[in-house]
Amino acid sequence: MPMNDFVNSAKNLRKGNMQRFTPLISLLMIFALLTFLSPYFLTWDNLFAIGVQIAVTVVLAIGEIMVIISGGIDLSIGSVLALSGIITSVMLVQGYSETLSIIAGTLVGAGCGFINGFLISKGKLPPFIVTLGMMGVARGMALIISDGVAISGFSDSFSWWGMGTLFGGFPVPVFLMIIIALIGHFILRFTRFGRLNYAVGSNLEATRLSGVNVDNYLIGYYTMSGILAGFAGIILASRLSTGQPTAGSGYELEVIAACVMGGASLRGGVGTVMGAIIGGLIIGLLRNGSNLLNVSAFWQQVLVGVVIVGAVYWDQHRQRQTSKT
Repeated sequence: MPMNDFVNSAKNLRKGNMQRFTPLISLLMIFALLTFLSPYFLTWDNLFAIGVQIAVTVVLAIGEIMVIISGGIDLSIGSVLALSGIITSVMLVQGYSETLSIIAGTLVGAGCGFINGFLISKGKLPPFIVTLGMMGVARGMALIISDGVAISGFSDSFSWWGMGTLFGGFPVPVFLMIIIALIGHFILRFTRFGRLNYAVGSNLEATRLSGVNVDNYLIGYYTMSGILAGFAGIILASRLSTGQPTAGSGYELEVIAACVMGGASLRGGVGTVMGAIIGGLIIGLLRNGSNLLNVSAFWQQVLVGVVIVGAVYWDQHRQRQTSKT
C-alpha cells in the first residue's frame, strides 16, 4: 500500500472512531459538569430518579431507532403512547384484569404501528405524512375515549409498573428499560430482521432487487415502534397514576433528537440501541440538571429546542464528512 493511501486510511479510521464515540464523550462531559455544579446530582436517589424519568423516552427511542435505521421516521409515537395509556386506563377502571388491560393497550400501539407501516410500504406514502396523520388520529381518539379528562382510580398493583422497585430499591421502569434494550440490541445485532434493517435503510431498492420482501420488513419495523410506544404509555400511566389524553406531547421530537444524538442518521442505515440510550440519557441529564440548578421550565423548552436543532445539524455535518471520504 502506498504511504499516502496508508495515511489517508489511518486518518479516516481515526475520524470514524471519533464520530462513533462523540455521543459517549458528550454524555460523560455533561455528567462531570453537573457533578461539579450541584452537590445533589451524584446521589443514588437522584440517579434513580433520572433513570425513572428517561425510561419512557428510551423505550420509545428503541422503537424509533429501528424506524430511523430503515430510512423512515415515526412522528406518531407520542400520540400512540397517550392512546395506549388511555385504553389501558379505561379497561382497568371498568374492572378488566390488569393483564388483559396491559395487553390491550400494547396491541393498540401495535395496530397503530402496523397501519403506519402498511400505508408507507404498500401505499407508497411518505413516512412523514403517514405518521403525522397518525399523530392526529391517535391523539384525537385518546381525547374522544377519555372525553378530554384524565382517568384515574387504578388498583395499587398497577402502580408497580411505573413506581415499583426490585432487588431492594431498584426502580421497575429502569429494569424494564434495560430488558427491552437488551432485546432490541439482540434483534438488531443477531437476527435477520435486524440485519436487514440496515440493508433497507442503506439502499432499499438494492435490497428489494436481492429478493427481500422489503414491504413486510418495513411493516415490521413500524409495528415494533408502535408496540414499544404502547408499552411506554402503560409505564407512564402507571407512574402518573392517571391516564392522560395529553400525555406524550412533544415526545416524538425528543426521541428523534435522542436517536440522532446517539449516532443515528436521518438518512437511514446507521444507528444502535446503545446510541439511542446514550441520547436519551443526554436529554435526561439536561432536564435533571436544569431542575437542580433552578432553571425555568420555559428555558428548558428553549434548551431542548436548541438540542434538537443541534442534533440534526450534527447529523448533516457527519454525513457531509462521510461523503467527502
